[in-house]
Amino acid sequence: MAKARSKSRRRIVAWSKDDVRTLKELAKAKMSGTGVAKKLKRSRGAVAQKAMKLGVPFRSVKRKRA
Repeated sequence: MAKARSKSRRRIVAWSKDDVRTLKELAKAKMSGTGVAKKLKRSRGAVAQKAMKLGVPFRSVKRKRA
């Protein structure tokens, strides 16, 4: 008997210009990555990856210093 598929499948949602603008505004306002993710209804990982690609720093991201 075949396994029943889970109903919670991942959706790939493209980033709109408004989403990117909101991401930048909230990061500038020193909101955490988790807070931004909740506001945009996306995962923390998706927000972190997009921020990295755009070069947007978050206060909750720890970086190594040389």
